[in-house]
Amino acid sequence: MTRLQINSVLRANEQSAVSERLPYYIAVAMMPEASLEDLEAAMEMMRPVPPILQWYKHHNDFNYRESAALYRLDTDLSLEAQVPMASDLMRNTAVQAAFTGCTACLAHVGPEGIFVANAGDCRAVLGVQESDGSWSALPLTKDHNATNQAEVERVRSQHPMSEHQTLLVDDRLLGVLMPLRAFGDVRFKWSRELQQSVLENGGCDLEALNLYQYSPPHYLTPPYLEATPEVTYHRLRPQDHFLILASDGLWDELDNEEAVRLVAEHLTGIHLQAPLSASQQQLSLGQMHQLLLRRQARATPALDLNSATHLIRHSLGTNEYGEMDQERLAAMLALPDDLAQVYSPNQLYLCFPEDQKDPLASITISE
Repeated sequence: MTRLQINSVLRANEQSAVSERLPYYIAVAMMPEASLEDLEAAMEMMRPVPPILQWYKHHNDFNYRESAALYRLDTDLSLEAQVPMASDLMRNTAVQAAFTGCTACLAHVGPEGIFVANAGDCRAVLGVQESDGSWSALPLTKDHNATNQAEVERVRSQHPMSEHQTLLVDDRLLGVLMPLRAFGDVRFKWSRELQQSVLENGGCDLEALNLYQYSPPHYLTPPYLEATPEVTYHRLRPQDHFLILASDGLWDELDNEEAVRLVAEHLTGIHLQAPLSASQQQLSLGQMHQLLLRRQARATPALDLNSATHLIRHSLGTNEYGEMDQERLAAMLALPDDLAQVYSPNQLYLCFPEDQKDPLASITISE
């Protein structure tokens, strides 16, 4: 151990017996030099520092693991599409996966807090019940798209000034892609030459895979896209009750507050407890009819067994007046595949209460 390491241990544990200090000696001996220097500087400046063993429990460890794991996944997708494979099926699958894009949002719920790793325009929103009984939404992620100015600046910082006017066109990456982080989508990562080599010389059935050689306009300094996640941590509080993980298919239809309200009502049965009442002003016959229909709807038990399905029903079936429209829902569900991709993009929702003994066991998935 170096003098710096020894001093760090002695100062942090000078009141403890040698046997009690032994785990700290071992921990310090394994710490990076940079961490030791930070610890020593904090002690010299009389700043409070956590116990040494807690440095190994810091949530930045999780940040690194999640970032490295998701980066490795995206790298594997890219590499597997470039290497020869004996099976045509495996070859076609690898190439198709690399050229297809996907965003992701991952949450790990522990006894004390939530770690969230997000890449793209998925979103994690926490349902919070305030002291007065009302519900509020606490987003745990930031969308990686053109509405996020910090994300826009990150993309611009990776390319020459001469490209800043063409990087984002109509709030899309190179005028094509909405999310600024994603897995796959190698059209925005590979050079033109590599794309051409893989597609023309890889022996794939491009027509069957619906793949073709294409580079967006002003494609000069790739890569333009990455899958490195943004990792955040939230310490759980008594008022935190449930977490919603959803792709942009939900958030395009419902805002954070509306989604939290729907889940809260579904979990607590509020829709059965608060019947609508007419205001003091006179109502027309049509308004009275609408009020009656809304009362009847609230008096009916929830149709859905889980909150994720409840969100899907409302995101697809809510009309322009904010009311549930069964005809609209039926029409959206009956769309053919090609139109469904336009009017009802892929949706994946996860909802689970925070007060479950095993939160992960209560995850519900709906697509």
